[in-house]
Amino acid sequence: MVQQDVQEVTQLVHSLEAASNKKKQPGKKTFSCKKSTFPVAGSDNISVDSWRFQDWDYKRDDMPTYARGLFTTINRNNQHEIAVRGYDKFFNVEEVNLTRWRNIENNTKGPYELSVKENGCIIFMSGLEDGTLLVCSKHSTGVRADAAVSHAVAGENWAKQHVASVGKTVEDLARALRSANLTAVGELCDDCFEEHVLAYNEEAAGIYLHGLNYNLPEFATLPGPKVHRFADEWGFKKAQYLMKDSLPEVKCFLERCAETGSWDGRDTEGFVIRCQMREGNVGPYRDWFFKYKFEEPYLMYRQWREATKAMIGGRQPKIKKHVKITEEYLQYAKKRLIDNPQLAKQYNLNHGIIAMRDGFLKERGLKGSEIIAMESAQGESTSSNANVTQDIVLVPVASIGCGKTTLALGLVKLFGWGHVQNDNIQGQKNRPKRFAQEVNNALATHRVVIADRNNHQRRERKQIIDDVQRVIPNAKFVALHYVHEPKQVLLNDIRQVTQGRVLERGDNHQTIQASTKGRDSLIAIMEGFLHRFEAVNTDYDADYGFDEVIDLDVTASSRENLEKVVSALHSSFPKLMNGQMPTSHDLDNAIDEAMKNYTVDTKHDLSFGNNRSSKPAVRENPDQLVKRIEYFNISLKPFEINNLLTSLFPPSTYPPEKAKLYKHLQNSRRIQPSFHVTLIHRASQQAHPDIWSHYTNLYKNVIQPQPDSTNDYALETPTLGTARVRIERLVWDDRIMAFVVRISPQGEESWPCANEIPHITVGTASPGVKPKESNDLLKRWLEVGASEETGIWEIEVPSVIVYEGSVGEVMRR
Repeated sequence: MVQQDVQEVTQLVHSLEAASNKKKQPGKKTFSCKKSTFPVAGSDNISVDSWRFQDWDYKRDDMPTYARGLFTTINRNNQHEIAVRGYDKFFNVEEVNLTRWRNIENNTKGPYELSVKENGCIIFMSGLEDGTLLVCSKHSTGVRADAAVSHAVAGENWAKQHVASVGKTVEDLARALRSANLTAVGELCDDCFEEHVLAYNEEAAGIYLHGLNYNLPEFATLPGPKVHRFADEWGFKKAQYLMKDSLPEVKCFLERCAETGSWDGRDTEGFVIRCQMREGNVGPYRDWFFKYKFEEPYLMYRQWREATKAMIGGRQPKIKKHVKITEEYLQYAKKRLIDNPQLAKQYNLNHGIIAMRDGFLKERGLKGSEIIAMESAQGESTSSNANVTQDIVLVPVASIGCGKTTLALGLVKLFGWGHVQNDNIQGQKNRPKRFAQEVNNALATHRVVIADRNNHQRRERKQIIDDVQRVIPNAKFVALHYVHEPKQVLLNDIRQVTQGRVLERGDNHQTIQASTKGRDSLIAIMEGFLHRFEAVNTDYDADYGFDEVIDLDVTASSRENLEKVVSALHSSFPKLMNGQMPTSHDLDNAIDEAMKNYTVDTKHDLSFGNNRSSKPAVRENPDQLVKRIEYFNISLKPFEINNLLTSLFPPSTYPPEKAKLYKHLQNSRRIQPSFHVTLIHRASQQAHPDIWSHYTNLYKNVIQPQPDSTNDYALETPTLGTARVRIERLVWDDRIMAFVVRISPQGEESWPCANEIPHITVGTASPGVKPKESNDLLKRWLEVGASEETGIWEIEVPSVIVYEGSVGEVMRR
């Protein structure tokens, strides 16, 4: 047993407090953390503080602790102590430098303990000084603000069941953990509470204990045999593990399991490998974890889930891999949904996903791992791109100075592909749509077209994908992703390289003239792009449309990135280049010509004629920008709201008189293309000056210096934070439809709303009905209720639906 050192813990808490209170300085390389305080129910008035880091900060080398899941408290002696201590954040093989195989070989020693990665949510348990059992999820404890059952409460309920099965109490467990200074770490796997990808039936459900960590700043954990003994003693389920003496044995075993994505006859996500590590053969060895995740059949299952939701929502399913088997699955799912329309509603609420998948596998008489093995044995390509030879759009995701245009010109030189530059499109009106139209026109005469603009925000990527697919539904999209995250780690190097490139280029650019604008103005523009850059993440609706993502290094040469792109495209689209791969000499020549011969003939000012004076542009200050804000809102993902809306009106099961407006909105395309909760409109600032000031002050704190208001750069929207929106009820009459919502606080963050009833407008019956009439409808609804006599209808949203949205502002142009 190792007890806590009061001085060491106090120093840790002080450093965390400092990091949670300080504001980040632009360009300064530092970490931050978020502090949230939770009262512990049933205790002697004890509260605990949760400390949460950004995921990318765990890759830094100057953190005071690397615990992912850390709670502290102040005891009766007025001393800081660690109440809960999770694992140090661990990474997948090849994800970071330390987990590259060569470094694992050089820095670690066995025995290697391989734990099966269970598919649930992590639960921490520890004992407080008054004998209370503290049960936490990764970053919170207690009940949720929206009154739904939280992960922590579900975990505590299971803990009571487990200890009772061996004749003990949670108070007994709390005392045992506290006396040993330990946090018990388990995986809550319960499909009745929350479905994930892998199934857990009633018998298999529960908390799988897989760790016992000392409550110390430095990571120290007990080995598997002791964890299993503890699980047996206290009635928990046991996460399975096996031991390997050498790393070659580990690699051989993992690679063999990865062929099918299973072990011991059961699908699994992969393994967590526990061992001892020291860097550079210096100092003592310490406990260290890394993970080895299997891509399949996990990714195939995820594709089935997303394709089913797309089909329910009336969208074209995105089938990227396992084409044949996924099409067969969708035929099965379609039949089930027709036979039982209620399934669609439940599926959109994340229930019945596993039952649908398992029903298909049972009908086929196969396991997911067997499908993967069969595809491999038959040499069947799992990719939908195997035979694609045309209608491919390359979408750079970059900031200024990354080299995207040089790369594009190199590809044009090599293959004669189309190249559409956003900077060549004159005038301000409908530029995004005209850009997409130019890409569509180019696809008529070129197999591949490069959509050359920065596309550094998700909304830009979604726009180009949606607008191109309206004309060419089967078009394929490849992101040329210049990696910018973790920003705290990479931005200093990116700044140095990109600023050097742009300043050297001088005025040889259509919109960024370094010599004319001056260094300060140029760097302000570049900083704006870096601040707003949103990395590609195919888990988001905006980026889900990408068929492939090619990660590129901003600081690498264009020649290096060109070779990487050509190689990746050949791998993803094997028939695209007709087996004619360019030689190294070809690549050299392509980049040489791109860099030597590129000159700009057309230069234009993005003011598009609005700034008619010959005076230099004047950059707007924050107060001037605030004057152009129309309203603040919480933006939500359209596909989530559309899926929920569809689930509330099952086909042929809703009374026609009630579904009349919904059908009209559908048929006339009057359902809004995007959805938001208005927090406060400019028109309400006099009635609610405190709320308006709250948001404008937040806005001023996050914006970077912006260029002139006539320049598009000044119209970009910063994110003020995230908010949780609980959707409770759908209300409508014959003119307008809206969701009634509740805005839940995010830890210490709250998002006040000037509207009496926070809501999301779904659609209006005609252009003459303004969205703001939702306020009038909901006010009437409160006064007279919903009935046939009042002409107001309502549906209560079943279960608890909470979505995460992005808080920001909408500007007047």
